[in-house]
Amino acid sequence: MVVASTNAFSKEMAIRKRIANIYNKREENFPSLREYNDYLEEVEDMIFNLIEGIDVPAIEAKIAQYQRENADQIMIAQARKAEEYAAALAASKGQPAQSDGDALGQGPQAGSSTGPQGHYAPAIAGGIAQPRPTQPLPVGSFPDMLGGEYEDDEKTKLRTERAAKAGGWSLEISRKRALEEAFGSLWV
Repeated sequence: MVVASTNAFSKEMAIRKRIANIYNKREENFPSLREYNDYLEEVEDMIFNLIEGIDVPAIEAKIAQYQRENADQIMIAQARKAEEYAAALAASKGQPAQSDGDALGQGPQAGSSTGPQGHYAPAIAGGIAQPRPTQPLPVGSFPDMLGGEYEDDEKTKLRTERAAKAGGWSLEISRKRALEEAFGSLWV
């Protein structure tokens, strides 16, 4: 029972992640809040239909067409998201975010390969900064951090079950507690 809900949850999360990487416009991309809300509603309808298996070929065709028509905007939004993530990560570590001027060698440490003590700054080859990559990697394409290989549904399910057991959780305890709480709330 728990496995079925875990599979449904992982399916939904995979669909949401995939659609969010494609349909990634923000409110500032729209002239009015109403149009933005319509866009969000359309995206949620597509996600729901994909999860439930309703008219999947038509939705997949619509997604493919949207990807072809908006490929540049999708790449720009993914790059912007990666830069925002990097800035947030640097801020969470208490380090100031590196500006584009610093990254291009125009900052106070131009020409050096290290920044403040112990920190890495990109090397500059021949006084010219290396260009940024033009296309970010898709979020789901990174190898598993533990095993160095890609995870399929079976490995994800097995890892989830092992983590639950390691944490002391079991289905029997959960059922027993639910029954005790249900019967404990009855008034005679």
